[in-house]
Amino acid sequence: MVSNSCAVVGAALLTLVTVAACSSQGTSAANGASSGGGASTSAPPTDSLDGPPAGYSDGHATIPTEGQAEDVSSPTTVIGTGTPTSCTGGAFVSAVANGGIITFDCGPDPVTITLTSTAKVFNDKGTKLVIDGGNKVTLSGGGTTRILYMATCDKAQVYPPGSGDCNTNPGVELVVQNITFIDGSAKGIAEGTNNDGGGGAIYAQGGSLKVLSSRFFNNVCDDLGSDVGGGAIRKLDYLVDAGAGPARPVWIVNSTFGGKAGFGNSCANGGALSSIGVSWNILNSLLSENSAVGHGANSGQGGNGGAIYNDGDEIVLNVTSSLIENNMANEGGSAIFFVSNDQTGSITLKDSLTRNNPRGTFETPDLPGFYVIAKAPANIVNSQILR
Repeated sequence: MVSNSCAVVGAALLTLVTVAACSSQGTSAANGASSGGGASTSAPPTDSLDGPPAGYSDGHATIPTEGQAEDVSSPTTVIGTGTPTSCTGGAFVSAVANGGIITFDCGPDPVTITLTSTAKVFNDKGTKLVIDGGNKVTLSGGGTTRILYMATCDKAQVYPPGSGDCNTNPGVELVVQNITFIDGSAKGIAEGTNNDGGGGAIYAQGGSLKVLSSRFFNNVCDDLGSDVGGGAIRKLDYLVDAGAGPARPVWIVNSTFGGKAGFGNSCANGGALSSIGVSWNILNSLLSENSAVGHGANSGQGGNGGAIYNDGDEIVLNVTSSLIENNMANEGGSAIFFVSNDQTGSITLKDSLTRNNPRGTFETPDLPGFYVIAKAPANIVNSQILR
């Protein structure tokens, strides 16, 4: 059912003091963008201090244990020695390669760390990698570089230990919390390579992913492509056993994707989030001002899923206590594009609000901003789906 009423959503102001962090490791071409970066852009750097806070201000869902923040009181690596200049892009890349728990000591004020090469997860460095920015750290791709990469089937990152196919191996649980990602770019990274396309801020194939109290602004991937997607996050899984996909969901908790004009993420599909074969739990989060800029849909060059693009078979999308507004898709699903190809998947919106997600060339009747193919109609619980 579609309501004709509309909730008023308040927005908190984020007041922070800016500090620039730079070093030869964080800004030089050493280890260059070619190791995981995209095409350069001429856009000015995003000012994360001007961005909205993490999460939907009216989101009050209780977070299950498996979706809660990780303990970082005993870090494996602390980046920095108390000053902004001690927190470098090179130090972050090295810390991610070593695995474990990563925190930062960059001084008392917010800091931006600009990467010129992608931080890549190694699958033999433990089963969990936690990155906690302490609500002070912004990671930037500088408009040229994908920020974070994980793939269980990339031999260069070492196949995960244990038996079984690399696609089904549990791999690494990647957790990012209390951190901001800006200006990540996966443009120009070819699909079908080990360093596959999509995911301007985070690309994750296999393993598992959890995002908590984090922000994603102006991250991009290729403007054209039938399946390429995820301006902010691209997640791929190839789990074939019944129930395997829904049992390993991505968690997005108390996080913001865009959230303000001029801060949205974009790609051919899935301006904010894109996945194939992946289930999602999205709670207390804000997705707005994101765009799917391709055209021709899946038979052409994309344009589906302004905020969220989900494709696969047995996939589940749960959106709880969240706001999805002002997103745009040239083709289908300006808010959400959800296609379960064998119609075993399901989508549920609970205690949530979607609005001002304009119709592209197609959408599901009576669900403004949505395109849904699933085993049953979208389950709308105590939510408003507004034009």
